[in-house]
Amino acid sequence: MFGITHFEFFVVAVFLLNVTPGPDTAYIVGRSVAQGRGAGLMSALGISAGCCVHSLACAFGLTALLAASATAFTVIKFVGAIYLVYLGVRLILVKPEGGQTTGEARSPGAPKSLRQLFMQGFWTNVLNPKVVLFFVSFFPQFVTADSSNKILAFLTLGVVFVVMSMAWNSFVAWIAGSVTRRFSGKPGVKKWLDRTVGSAFVGLGIRLATATR
Repeated sequence: MFGITHFEFFVVAVFLLNVTPGPDTAYIVGRSVAQGRGAGLMSALGISAGCCVHSLACAFGLTALLAASATAFTVIKFVGAIYLVYLGVRLILVKPEGGQTTGEARSPGAPKSLRQLFMQGFWTNVLNPKVVLFFVSFFPQFVTADSSNKILAFLTLGVVFVVMSMAWNSFVAWIAGSVTRRFSGKPGVKKWLDRTVGSAFVGLGIRLATATR
């Protein structure tokens, strides 16, 4: 259909990609730990929206142009790295829930609105140049060169990718949120969960900043 080939291998590869921990997974776990299942699910939705952007860009050739530019790659790489480190530091510096008093200023880990959670998930995905390179190098392998409907082929693969990613990310959010609820009455445990996830964010940001093409 539309010149798509080896579709079954595409599905398996996407599944393996989803179950491999990365910035998206770390972000969803971090939000689920900080605010519960709902926050994790909204973050997963934001990440899926970011995947939609990559799918559209790949289908219409913008991703290939971006991947071919060393300057654009470097800019996106450092912006994405700074953003991940910023999120990580906020989690590390979060104050225990019991440590706030009436009238105290909001801490770096104060609960975020659904819109904030969605947008943070969105930018975490969009600003990851590795995702850009994945789309431009991976998707074309499953579309025949003589396809007369390349745009529809890429869009179809993009839909499959987004649906599978959303399903897995929602599962991750549910599990992480469940763990958080078990420790909701133990602020000391939650504090160390926040710091662990935050440290992972900082590590991923540093890894992204030092990554090469």
